[in-house]
Amino acid sequence: MIGIDSGRPADNAVSERSDSVDGYERGDMNAIPLIANDIQKQFGGHFDAGRLLPWRRSLNSGQGPVQVLHGISFEIQRGEIFGLIGANGSGKSTVIRIFSTLLLADGGSVRIFGLDVVDDSAKVRALINRVSADPSFFRNMSTMENLLFFGRVYGLSPAEIKRRVPVILARLGFEVSKAYEKMIHLSRGQQQKIAVARSFLTSPVLMLLDEPTTGLDPRSKRDVQAFIRDVRAEHEATVLLTTHDMEEAELMCDRIAFIAGGRIVAEGTPLELRERVAGGRPLAEITMETVFMELTGKSIEEDEEAVEVGLAK
Repeated sequence: MIGIDSGRPADNAVSERSDSVDGYERGDMNAIPLIANDIQKQFGGHFDAGRLLPWRRSLNSGQGPVQVLHGISFEIQRGEIFGLIGANGSGKSTVIRIFSTLLLADGGSVRIFGLDVVDDSAKVRALINRVSADPSFFRNMSTMENLLFFGRVYGLSPAEIKRRVPVILARLGFEVSKAYEKMIHLSRGQQQKIAVARSFLTSPVLMLLDEPTTGLDPRSKRDVQAFIRDVRAEHEATVLLTTHDMEEAELMCDRIAFIAGGRIVAEGTPLELRERVAGGRPLAEITMETVFMELTGKSIEEDEEAVEVGLAK
């Protein structure tokens, strides 16, 4: 069995960074953490040999490429939690994948601490970590074995990983005793907490959190939200958070951008966005859901339905 040691101060467990990332690799840490300029992306339109089969010739025969991102532009400042808010299928995860160097944009540019995500992709990856709504693990290995594996990939020593893991798990409300259970035996919510823990092992300076609280019960969601806010406050980490949960967005985010149909339709602080649509009404009566509906003409649920209908055509 793999041992863990939580004997060193908890405050250091998520503050010390891997020695594998030196000053040169970290880019210009005085630069704006993230600048996205006119990002364009389309899917489809490539040759599909399967369409030559007789039973597939009539399926979407005239369908060309689909534009999924239309000129996405915004900046995120140091130490800020910036929310990218929209329905499922609105383009949020595509944006995150481009920022994570996992997907190439068709146009525009992204710079992270002054580094271009295409030309300097290896250096960019040393500065970021990503949490997705559907994280991947070695499911027949234990939580600790998974975290040891990914920690080594990030450049941490086994001793350092074993020191950090119990502190991070405790702060996320995860029972450390379960660290030796196989991932396959953990609930969806427990696995999501491990995904968050994995991403904070190296205390990256830019967190890309794609629906990080999906599948969590209310208490677990609060644990994860509190942990993210604490790490941001303690270490001035910069966070990009995507969600379709309006309450979470207003609770967590310093600024918010609404995305619908692959376009940014509004950006500002929660207060600024409420003031934008208030029209003389008391601000206390204006929710983020109200703002979204008035700026897009539909609720978040209706926008998701529109996306589903579009994909089915």
